[in-house]
Amino acid sequence: MTLSARSSRLFRKLASVLGRGTRDRDGCGCGGASRLLALALALIVPVLAAAPDMALAQDVPSSRDQISLSFAPVVRAAAPAVVNIYSRRIVRTRTVPPLFNDPVFRHFFGERMPFGPSMPRQRVENALGSGVIVRPDGVILTNRHVIEGADEITVVLHDRREFDARLVGTDERTDLAVLTIDAGRDPMPALPLGESDSLEVGDLVLAIGNPFGVGQTVTSGIVSALARTSVGLTDYRSFIQTDAAINPGNSGGALVDMAGRLVGINTAIYTQDGGNVGIGFAIPVAMVRVVMDSLLEEGRVRRPWLGATGQTVTNDIARSIGLERPSGVLVAEVLEGSPAARVGLRRGDVILAMDGRPVTDEEGLRYRIATTPVNTDVTLTVWRRGGARDLTVTLRPPPEDPPREPTVLRGRHPLDRVTVANLNPALAEELRIPSDAGPVVVLRTNPRGGAARFGMRPGDVVLSVNGREPGDVRGLARLMERARPPWRLELWREGRTLRVVIGG
Repeated sequence: MTLSARSSRLFRKLASVLGRGTRDRDGCGCGGASRLLALALALIVPVLAAAPDMALAQDVPSSRDQISLSFAPVVRAAAPAVVNIYSRRIVRTRTVPPLFNDPVFRHFFGERMPFGPSMPRQRVENALGSGVIVRPDGVILTNRHVIEGADEITVVLHDRREFDARLVGTDERTDLAVLTIDAGRDPMPALPLGESDSLEVGDLVLAIGNPFGVGQTVTSGIVSALARTSVGLTDYRSFIQTDAAINPGNSGGALVDMAGRLVGINTAIYTQDGGNVGIGFAIPVAMVRVVMDSLLEEGRVRRPWLGATGQTVTNDIARSIGLERPSGVLVAEVLEGSPAARVGLRRGDVILAMDGRPVTDEEGLRYRIATTPVNTDVTLTVWRRGGARDLTVTLRPPPEDPPREPTVLRGRHPLDRVTVANLNPALAEELRIPSDAGPVVVLRTNPRGGAARFGMRPGDVVLSVNGREPGDVRGLARLMERARPPWRLELWREGRTLRVVIGG
């Protein structure tokens, strides 16, 4: 006898007992109430008792088709478009003959050897990764770090055909690269681009790549999180997090949804020992699409510009301006002549959404802007004086005004062989510093020069030399040539003003 049958018998017996009626000590008849209770129990309890059996029947597969559910149809469609990428780089070094490493020589000559030329040597560095064919004419997406510095790039298709690849361009800020291969007249298997903005936490996804060089591998998982902005992998921090197994060699491979569309490029894992621990990150296809189109059309990446800076809204800020929750970006500065200034965005406004999509923090706003094609109209939802309003702004590329004029400074002064440039909105956007921070920015320093010794580094902005503003790179060169020690430099760095005195 089943559990539900025994339960039904028990409750029917209880109902019959209650149905006979009882009488209390005062002689008050309660038979009617008891019969009503018995009737209710007789109707309800059998249904409750049968519930476990009903739930069990729903959970257990009832047909062979239900047992045979598989991701195979999605894999069959997507896997041929995922390729293996092998890159080779020849590294040339010069080594000292073994004799000169003898302690006796070291004792007399130290690190300087007055004789004996160094011996040139070459070694080959190999790198392994994955890629995705996204157009039938052989356009391939991968990570920049997979092919960085490569002298030769080889692409191996799913059917084991090999091709030499040509590098179209790379984007350091997103760690993306675009390659092409020539497969003749036959169209290549290509993976259609999906919509990463339509993903939800919990959606099923597949990761396809070549981990550890073992060959093409498919792993499954779910979208664990979206818009991960705390992961400092690239300049634009808005990653898809997944628990689908991603390992070394998967970089540049495909993250695919259940419709067989590309929704992300697998780029990194969180690990403590080099292996997968269930935390992987992919670049959303919304970012991939903009970078790819720009590299293919212009050979470089053009990004849109709003022309406003701000900070993430905190709890204290939200309470002070009447927002229900801490979300959005508080505008701190609007640059004159920028797209933001043209539509009337003001200091103190809070940007809550862009084209109806919520903006939770500063990195989220940067991502939304960066995934929008240049010269596109977008709608900003702004909180101002206790109410929300919409502003339509055209996102244009940041201007190259004044021209950068990268210049290597020369002379008997601390900035010898330091590379500087005029700071304009385009360069400021690349370096992630305010375009009004100062006139001249440091691009590179000489590791053996005086600038490196007193701590100058790329991204520093030169405000003055011995109390005089440089104006531009040519002005800075003149000031450094004429100035005599001690040199008093005033620098801007990460919102702070530094004063350095050298010599004298």
